[in-house]
Amino acid sequence: MRPMEPRREVITLDGPAASGKTSVAREVARRLAIPFVSSGLLYRAATLVAERAGVGVSDQPALRELLRRHEVRLQPSLEGDLVRVDGRDVTRALHTDAVDEAVSGVAAQPGVRAWVGRRLREIPGAFVIDGRDMGTAVFPDAQHKFYLTAPAEVRARRRVGERSADLAAVEEGIRRRDALDARQSAPAADAVVIDTGALTLEQVVDAVMAVVSGVESA
Repeated sequence: MRPMEPRREVITLDGPAASGKTSVAREVARRLAIPFVSSGLLYRAATLVAERAGVGVSDQPALRELLRRHEVRLQPSLEGDLVRVDGRDVTRALHTDAVDEAVSGVAAQPGVRAWVGRRLREIPGAFVIDGRDMGTAVFPDAQHKFYLTAPAEVRARRRVGERSADLAAVEEGIRRRDALDARQSAPAADAVVIDTGALTLEQVVDAVMAVVSGVESA
């Protein structure tokens, strides 16, 4: 007899850059005592691999070959996500302005998106995951789906608060990224849409928890 697979409960939080989805997903996962998975880390890892190899983000064949040659692993746990490339921890290197600027171009490549989807669907058990199209393309059968959004100027202020940068430049970058991500970042038809612009983190988390309160950890 085959051993039983861990119970699978997936909660997706999609939305544009700096909409608050990562912070909300982390806290929801903490309250439910299940792992948080950041899908964006895999796209960032692919971007980092491409940058270090000097490969342009639009070079699809080269990107596919890089991802075939390098072992990229996302390891979620209750303590946090860890990303390794060929066994080396690169998690801290994934959040730089250079990666921010290039990641949308990498994420737009169909081959990269398919690669990320395969890696994510290999994760067993219950977890909360954030991204652009988790509830539409990667986990269309997720038990609960949310889409978080906010005006670009609000999201820019949040990003400036995270890093030392010029507000106008950050807002321009966010608007450019919104345009690039438009095809991937759209709410699922059955997603609960939450505008986080005028809400605190706790208020958004409470709104999500009100919907998923019946979800049990694996």
